[in-house]
Order: sequence, then C-alpha cells, then structure tokens
Amino acid sequence: MATTQRAAGKRRVQDGRGQAYVYGNAVRKPEVRTQSGVRPVRRISNTTRRNREKAKHMSPGYVLFLSLALMVTGIILTGYIGLQSDITNSVQHISVLEKQLNDLKLANDEEYSRITSSVNLEEIKKVAIQELGMQYAGEGQVVSFASENNDYVKQMADIPQ
Repeated sequence: MATTQRAAGKRRVQDGRGQAYVYGNAVRKPEVRTQSGVRPVRRISNTTRRNREKAKHMSPGYVLFLSLALMVTGIILTGYIGLQSDITNSVQHISVLEKQLNDLKLANDEEYSRITSSVNLEEIKKVAIQELGMQYAGEGQVVSFASENNDYVKQMADIPQ
C-alpha cells in the first residue's frame, strides 16, 4: 500500500517495502544502506582452490630451476657487459691510432714538400755534366722496343751497345 505526501510542489511516494520516491524538479539521490562487515559468500570451485594452494607452495625442483636460470642469465649478462666494454675500449684505441696516423701523414707530407722544394734540378744537371762527365744520349744510343705489359720491363739479356 502506497502513501503520498505533498510539500512545496514535490510529491513523495512511499511504497509498502519502505522505498521512498520523490518526484519533482529537485530530486535528491536516495540514501543507499549497506550492511557493513557482511560480504556475500562466494563459493570457490575445487580446481580453483587446488590451483591457489599449488601457487602458494613452490617445489624444490622449481626453485632450483629458477635459481639456475637466474645464474645463467647473470653470467650471460656479465659476459655481454664485458664484451661491450671491450668494444668501447677498442673503438677508443682505434681513434687514438687514427689520430697518430693522421699526424704522421701530415708530418710526412710536410717533410716531402720541404725536400722537393729544396731540390734544384738545374744544379743537379750542372754537377752531372761538368763534374761527373755525363752526356746526353746521342743518335743510335736510344733503343726502343715493344712491351706486352705496360707496368714494368724485365731485362733478360745485356743491352746491345
């Protein structure tokens, strides 16, 4: 059996179960009553219960397997870090050697330029002709021949005079 109350444009209806409804333009949220401390009892299946009990207890074999896997992983990672360190050291050593090579090439090029700039070909020609008695080749002294390879010539016999 429902009872109705009116107040300031609102209508409140209460049904026989104690539920109250308010109709109007400013409806409040109903208060929800919960039973504190009481939880609904859930039934757990036997397989779920057994699985949970197995998960709580690890067998010695499983613990041994996990510890061995951890040790192997640690050894592999230690070796990997060592290899990374060796690679880093090698790269640094290579960069030092490349710097030394570049410095030596630069010094060699500078020395070569100094030597070639100090050589006077006219002075060498003058000394060769006047002091050493050398002469230019005359007609008939120059012998030409065909070579199969343009890279080098190999002398197999004396050159004819």
